[in-house]
Amino acid sequence: MKIRLHQFLSRTGHFSSKSDAKQAVWDGKISVGGRTVRDISYEFNPSKREVEVNGSTLTIPENYSYFILNKPKGVICSRINKHESFLGKKSVFDIFSDGIDSNTADSLVTVGRLDEGTTGLLIVSNDGILVNEIANPKNNVGKTYILRALSKITSKDISSLRDGIEISYSDDGGQVRYTTSPANVHRINDYSIEITIFEGKKRQIRRMMEKLGNRVLDLHRSSIGKLELDEFSLNPGQYLEVAREDIISRI
Repeated sequence: MKIRLHQFLSRTGHFSSKSDAKQAVWDGKISVGGRTVRDISYEFNPSKREVEVNGSTLTIPENYSYFILNKPKGVICSRINKHESFLGKKSVFDIFSDGIDSNTADSLVTVGRLDEGTTGLLIVSNDGILVNEIANPKNNVGKTYILRALSKITSKDISSLRDGIEISYSDDGGQVRYTTSPANVHRINDYSIEITIFEGKKRQIRRMMEKLGNRVLDLHRSSIGKLELDEFSLNPGQYLEVAREDIISRI
């Protein structure tokens, strides 16, 4: 049975989003049957032709796994490359290396990413369809964070966060200007707020606070949709395997 290349890639669980999968094709990182393919709509039969990314074979998992992780500070949400290993970086995937079988561990991706200094709720799975459903900003899944800032957060700052702020970030070597969607914001005290955003640009909340002339000291994700980290009683660095329904019913 034939399938389009981008659909196959999304179902492997190897990519954190559909856009990442498509970009890998456009960048010439994907080969089918030993030939580089740059057309995301290319059709082929996965049972007859092998797909590779950077020389590693990709398959659609026969069994999907779902984990809730309390991400600790100081680990990144991607697999470690040689340069990062030299720098002593650690990955969230190292946390899973001893607890589950290697085939499952190698197929896992994070649903979205938290930067190295951010802690809290992280969904980790090899179910590409679920990953894309949650990560796609069109599905309007809120991600809630507890933020502690260096300076006092004013009422004007909160209004700006609620209205949307223009930030900039790097994309393919260039700077992109982006206006954030309105955020839900609740004050905790003079220096801390609870903020819910509905998209996930790189270091978005930190950039929003920098635009306001402030700086984030601590950032902790407490929930995704109605999926709350506290209900799982996990210490930093601990994870729990759950059923797909446990996630879907709360998103």
